[in-house]
Amino acid sequence: MDPTWLHRYVPSLPAGGDLASLACHYKPIFGEGDSESRILRSVTRFGEIALDAHGSCQSALYSREEEIYFVLQGSGVLHYGDQTYPVRLNDFTYLPPGVKHSIANVSEQTFRILVMGFRIPSSVSIGAPSPRLKIVSLDDVKEETVEGHPTSVLYKLLAGPRTGKRDAIDEAYVVTSFFWMNFAPGGTNFPHHHETAEEIYLVLEGQGDMVAGSGMDGVEGRYPARAGDAYYFRANCTVGFYNQNKPGAKAYILAVRSRIPLEPPD
Repeated sequence: MDPTWLHRYVPSLPAGGDLASLACHYKPIFGEGDSESRILRSVTRFGEIALDAHGSCQSALYSREEEIYFVLQGSGVLHYGDQTYPVRLNDFTYLPPGVKHSIANVSEQTFRILVMGFRIPSSVSIGAPSPRLKIVSLDDVKEETVEGHPTSVLYKLLAGPRTGKRDAIDEAYVVTSFFWMNFAPGGTNFPHHHETAEEIYLVLEGQGDMVAGSGMDGVEGRYPARAGDAYYFRANCTVGFYNQNKPGAKAYILAVRSRIPLEPPD
C-alpha cells in the first residue's frame, strides 16, 4: 500500500535528476528523481537547484506543466522566452506552460532556487502565456489572517488560480495556493485535510510538531520538525503544524497545494 505522506530532510538529500548539469545541481525532494514519485498525482517535481558561481542550467519547456520558482539564497537571472529578469533572495514567480526558460548565476556566490512543477490535465484548456513574467518579493506581500483559520498564524498569499483575486500572482491552472505561514509561539493551523488536493510543507525556520496522517485510533500523528524538513501529503491526509509553546519561538513554513485530477465516473 502506498504511503499517505512522505518526509524528507532536505540537507541530507543527494543531488541528481534530469535538471542537473556540471554547474547546475538539482536536489529532488518529491516527484521526479525521488524513489516514491509514483504516488504524486499533480506534482511533477519539487526540488532545489543550486547554481555554482557564474553557472547556468539547461533550458526547459513544458507544454502541459506550470511551475513556481522561489529564491532561497543569492541572486541571479531568469530567462523567459527572449527576456531576462533579475531575481534575488525571497523573490518568487509563476512560469506558465509553453515558454522556454532557464536560470543562471551571474555572481560569485551560490544561487539556490526552490523549483515546483505541476501537471496540467488534458481536460484543462490552456490559454496563451503571459508575454511578461510577474516577479514578486516575499517581503512586499502583506501578512494577514485567513478566515476560518486560527489567528496564531499569519499568512502571505503568494500565488493561486487564474480565477482568483486574493494572491500576489493569480495565474495558475492547477495550483490552488502557494503561501507562507508565520506561526506565533504555541501557534497552530489546526490539523485538517483536503479532499481533492495534495500539499507540500517545507520548514524554512524554527521547529515544532508536524501533523501527518493519523493512527488506527484516529489520533493525529505528530512528528518533531525542524528547518529543512519537507512533508508531502496526499489528498485526504491529515496535515497541520504546532509551533513550540515558549516565549520568542517562531516558525516559518512555505507551502503549496495543488488540485488532483478527479477520477472519471464509472
